[in-house]
Amino acid sequence: MRREADALIADAKAGNWVDRFAPNALKPFLKLGRFDRPIGYWLLLWPCWWSLALAAREQPIGWQFPVSGGNGWPDPLLLLLFYVGAASMRAAGCAYNDIVDRDIDALVERTALRPLASRQISLTQSVVFLVAMALVGLAVLVTFNGFAIALGLGSLGIVALYPHMKRITYFPQIFLGLAFNWGALMGWAVLTGELIPAVVVLYIAGIAWTLGYDTIYAHQDKEDDLLVGVKSMAIKLGYNTRPWLAIFYTVTVVGILIAGWLVGVGWVFYASMIVVAAQFAWQVFKVDFDSTEDCLAKFRSNHLLGALVFAAIISGSII
Repeated sequence: MRREADALIADAKAGNWVDRFAPNALKPFLKLGRFDRPIGYWLLLWPCWWSLALAAREQPIGWQFPVSGGNGWPDPLLLLLFYVGAASMRAAGCAYNDIVDRDIDALVERTALRPLASRQISLTQSVVFLVAMALVGLAVLVTFNGFAIALGLGSLGIVALYPHMKRITYFPQIFLGLAFNWGALMGWAVLTGELIPAVVVLYIAGIAWTLGYDTIYAHQDKEDDLLVGVKSMAIKLGYNTRPWLAIFYTVTVVGILIAGWLVGVGWVFYASMIVVAAQFAWQVFKVDFDSTEDCLAKFRSNHLLGALVFAAIISGSII
């Protein structure tokens, strides 16, 4: 058990803080929540922060507590709350995913060492962890206005469906995109108590982004997935993935540009998006779909991509 708790899960970075510093008794739970692999909650968080950045010039009327607003800078407290919410809900979602997939995970090389699949923790312990993380997310959610609370709860159905989709369709990434980019709607709703076309366009752009990066990610597992009968866009698209990746990322860039235009961000935003487009082009032309290591590296690079978009929106709002 100790050796399994210390084992490095395939897509975690060597020397991550969980493996280095966490007590052995906590490691399986932290790994169940993917705290050793923070890229997941960053990809969930960035659309939230993009939306908050787009709304930063609006006067906040829809949040329960006083915040700074109308100055182009997102409120630090809201950024922190969304960070906590994203990390906790990502952990809850991962626990739910592992509960649903525990038998499949045991058969796939990359996931075989996940705590539940390798029986480092029990099904009951996993459920308790899921509930605890969901309660943290709920504690964040209830600080928001009624419209945002209802909107947030509306995402739970999509989250519940996602782990089952790879058994049904070759396009489970669509459902992941719907769930992972819900924050693009939430950020604006928390500040204003409403939704506008700009954030709907941002949501669609985020879904296209997820279709791209998660298809790259799925190429790591395509051989094992074929053996166990799991579907993915990586399997469906195969060697046609590259042109589709270009389409997904083009939709992402155009969608973000339209969202910025609809709320009237300044010219610096558009200039900064050239860097974003270049990063996407690098992914499209350089990814090696037959290399697990390169697919993982390109997937992880989307953390930087999210930060670049965030910086572009803020720069266009304050200059």
